[in-house]
Amino acid sequence: MKTQTETLFRPFPFGSTTLWNRIVMAPMTRSQSPGGVPTAEVASYYRKRAEGGVALIITEGTVVDHPGSNGYPSVPRIYGDDALAGWRQVVEAVHGAGGAIIPQLWHVGSVRQPGMEPDPSVGGFGPSAVIHPTHGDEGTPPTALGEQEITDVIEAFATAAANAQSVGFDGVEIHGAHGYLVDQFFWEKTNRRTDHYGGSAENRLRFATELVSAVRAAVGTDFPIVFRFSQWKMGDYRAKPSRDPQELESFLTPLAEAGVDFFHASTRRYWKPEFKDSNLNLAGWTRKITGRPTITVGSVGLDSDFLGAFMGKGAAPEGIENLIERMERDEFDLVAVGRALIADPQWPTKVQTGHFADIEPFNPEALAKL
Repeated sequence: MKTQTETLFRPFPFGSTTLWNRIVMAPMTRSQSPGGVPTAEVASYYRKRAEGGVALIITEGTVVDHPGSNGYPSVPRIYGDDALAGWRQVVEAVHGAGGAIIPQLWHVGSVRQPGMEPDPSVGGFGPSAVIHPTHGDEGTPPTALGEQEITDVIEAFATAAANAQSVGFDGVEIHGAHGYLVDQFFWEKTNRRTDHYGGSAENRLRFATELVSAVRAAVGTDFPIVFRFSQWKMGDYRAKPSRDPQELESFLTPLAEAGVDFFHASTRRYWKPEFKDSNLNLAGWTRKITGRPTITVGSVGLDSDFLGAFMGKGAAPEGIENLIERMERDEFDLVAVGRALIADPQWPTKVQTGHFADIEPFNPEALAKL
């Protein structure tokens, strides 16, 4: 396999630093931080990806300081002296290997169910008291957030961003995708509010824009804010909040105006056109509409999407000719790689040097360890 990869290895500005290439490590939950504290093994895990050629690492989702923010075991948090000390060693490890790193700030919302750490007695929270579709009819309804609680959650994100800045991260990503809390406000199925946070599309966007504005105020003007969004949800992979470019523009423009610097457009297959009559993918449309730099993602370097991993299926390395062609047309700016980097930390170096045959395939057993 021969592919001209120079376009992937051009520098790109990111806040006060410059990424030496266009390759990003996508955020992937690993559940290897007992008590919410990133360990030395977590630092080593991320350092290896920077050593392998990743220019920008987006950490796994790290939860903000709210009683219902977490929904999974051993997920890291971005509050508390112990967790922040753990993140400081992660940041130092990645910087020492020449990489940049940002945390993904996360609140799972109504995905959380009672019984989960840190306090098993606490259930989920959401825009409305509607069971998240991922739980079917068997879940416990979440507590609908009151206006003061919404303010508290927004402040928790702002504090998390300031915490990230204080330990040396190079920016932050806000998780606004995949049916978690921020996305639950966007989604009519989970947001049935009748106040100014619900109803119209503009109102359903308000929580996110207020959150972005609060984060911007907390970190200042030169600290990059990345916003991840998706056209699918956990529990409904066909959910599309924006059905055409006009709706996407109405969705993205207020977020950009609130302070988003980069958009991370989450798709399952990056090569799929987002709307009819155009070959542009979601990141391409986002860049065209907003003028902001974008990150594309979705099965880069693999022959099947991530759903197979949940069913115990592996994935073989796949060519990236289509990706290169799109980058050469400036459809998007950065490329996030997920499972391929879990399988092979040296993926960027092997791509750059043309050693495609040496790239390790993805095996779901790799998810069990760092």
